[in-house]
Amino acid sequence: MTGLLDDVTEAMSALTTALENTTDTTEMLTAVCAEAIRAVPGADMASITIIDDRGGQTAASTDERAVEVDKAQYAAGDGPCLHATKTGQIVRLSLPTARELWPGFVATATRAGIGSYLAAPLRVDDHLSGAINLFGFDDHGFQKTDSKLLDLYTTVVTFGLRTTRRYQETRELADNLDIAMKSRAVIEQAKGILMATHRITQDQAMRRLIEHSQRTNTTLRQAAADLVRTASTPD
Repeated sequence: MTGLLDDVTEAMSALTTALENTTDTTEMLTAVCAEAIRAVPGADMASITIIDDRGGQTAASTDERAVEVDKAQYAAGDGPCLHATKTGQIVRLSLPTARELWPGFVATATRAGIGSYLAAPLRVDDHLSGAINLFGFDDHGFQKTDSKLLDLYTTVVTFGLRTTRRYQETRELADNLDIAMKSRAVIEQAKGILMATHRITQDQAMRRLIEHSQRTNTTLRQAAADLVRTASTPD
């Protein structure tokens, strides 16, 4: 038991480090898959299913065979990973016990050499939800302890991904605000040039700038930048 706890602790620590050191979603999810295998005994492969408006897709995996099994479920519109996602419940099974319920999944998984399956729902936010899927080559069916470990692991993953995604959203908002401020500055500068050159009002300068933007089929910011650049170029 001590060895198992050590493995889980190390996996959690490695995952936390990975989430702190990258802002790329694919890299984060790949790290989640890799550390899940270390955290749960009997897991030989892992994948992450993401559900969006287009249906299911595999966002990360440790083995191409896991992807093929996932695809079979997406094509059928049913299977243990989709069941976990829809119900919010962990699915734990050995392939023989799932033959009647999901025959297509079992056939594909058997060809891939898989004997056991464990899936836990993953819901980060409104834009990222799905399941963490673990595959075992033996038909042990995983244990209740494995389900609890994966549930704990998923909780840590969810918290880490939420934190990272909030950081990404904050950075994106800051970048957009920076762009907006720069755009406003160059537009105001262009308006000032037009007002001084043609002795017109602010509103008239803005209308001229908009008309120029439409004539040249450019954005208002680009039209303003072109005008400022032209005005600052020596004859």
